[in-house]
Amino acid sequence: MSESAIKITNLTKRFDDITALDNLNLEIAWGELFGILGPNGAGKSTTVNILNTLLEPTEGSATVDGHDVGFDPEGVREVIGVCPQEPAFYPHLTGRENIILMGDMHLVPKDVLKERLNTMVEKIEMEDHIDRRAKKYSGGMIRRVSMLMALISDPKIALLDEPTVAMDPKSRRAVWDFIRELKERGKTVILTTHYMEEAQELCDRVAIIDEGSLIEIGSPKELMQKHQAKNLEEVFLKLTGKKLREAI
Repeated sequence: MSESAIKITNLTKRFDDITALDNLNLEIAWGELFGILGPNGAGKSTTVNILNTLLEPTEGSATVDGHDVGFDPEGVREVIGVCPQEPAFYPHLTGRENIILMGDMHLVPKDVLKERLNTMVEKIEMEDHIDRRAKKYSGGMIRRVSMLMALISDPKIALLDEPTVAMDPKSRRAVWDFIRELKERGKTVILTTHYMEEAQELCDRVAIIDEGSLIEIGSPKELMQKHQAKNLEEVFLKLTGKKLREAI
């Protein structure tokens, strides 16, 4: 096991004339539940997609459990589970069948797969829907199944990119409990979210990025105290979009 779960060093990503990430530096500890926050277009999903090897950095480096995302992508993929912002699943299969297919791809033994799937389905309160065809799912159901597809292999590191989008409050709370349990089991969890209450409730530390640059990092409590804010949302609003406000 490497010293840090994830280490990002001078990470830059450019798309034509757009700089999505600008010299980003982060280090995430083993067992940490770490939030990445920012406005739309801040670079959150770009960071996740570099960590999961879908994108290559323009400059700088990132390692996941010591595996360089550019030089050892297979090593990275062996230790991560990814719940992407845009879910990928087979709509003609049931939720259960999609999860089993992912488990089979990761060579999870059949008996382990069955037991793990049933336990996870119960925890996120999907028992009544798991055997429906995925094309009939609501947005929140799709997110829950996508998360189970990401985690059925029992990865060391979970990358959850806005996992609770489109969920009703009851489902979101069930998923929060599920994410907390991942941390309690020693998993490292990277969470991107637009829900500041979610980040404040769940995360050990958060990084706030804007226009591809890191502008603040710390525990929610530390940041609220530092910026004299009553909650993390107030901190976020104070820190992000400064250039836009200055231009008005």
